[in-house]
Amino acid sequence: MAAPMERKHDENTEMESEKECVSRFGTKEHWDSAYEGELANFQDIGDVGEIWYGENSMQRILKWVCKNITDKNASIVDLGCGNGVVLVELAKNGYKCLTGVDYSEPAIRLAQTIAKADQLDICYKVADILNANDPILQTPKFNVCIDKGTYDAILLADDDRDKLRKLYREHVNQMLQPEGVLVIVSGNYTQTELTNYFKPEFEVIESIPAPTFSFGGQKGSTVTTLILRTLNKSQSQNTNT
Repeated sequence: MAAPMERKHDENTEMESEKECVSRFGTKEHWDSAYEGELANFQDIGDVGEIWYGENSMQRILKWVCKNITDKNASIVDLGCGNGVVLVELAKNGYKCLTGVDYSEPAIRLAQTIAKADQLDICYKVADILNANDPILQTPKFNVCIDKGTYDAILLADDDRDKLRKLYREHVNQMLQPEGVLVIVSGNYTQTELTNYFKPEFEVIESIPAPTFSFGGQKGSTVTTLILRTLNKSQSQNTNT
């Protein structure tokens, strides 16, 4: 193990590095560039690209959906779908009404290319769920929203995080049918934090366990995976009082 002094970072350097990371991963330009590269790789060697938070994280989502959403015609949307592999796996499990949205046009082209190669019928759309005027917010409501890292990426933007949280929460609630569910995976926030952030529009109905680690006598998980359910207006008001 390297000695701490070998890091050679003072506090100011670390703050600048963190700021650079925040601004980079929270920008559309970064993701456009990343997915242009992944699209080229897929066309060259058939590599679908990175699975955000790993294969095991995706499998936990798939297992939960297949067990709890038994209607294969349930309307499911993947928010910030990237390469679309979550929806590809759901399609292979027999789900028919699948939509993937991403604000990165190269991501959507990559997802469409992968689905076409597998001869799967999945709808992909360029959409910005934070934009109140985006058509995706006016479409028929979904039964299930899946978010594997998009909430985290949104909050890496160099902007007012409270404002972004509110927009995300309200717009996802708007996209869901009454008692619709949001399956969210976060590598940056704990269950307690997410529970509080999603009030009053949502309530937590389940937490999907992930591998844990111990450090300094404390236990933690590498990622948090929660199932949240929308509350109707009267329930939200009661929760907020």
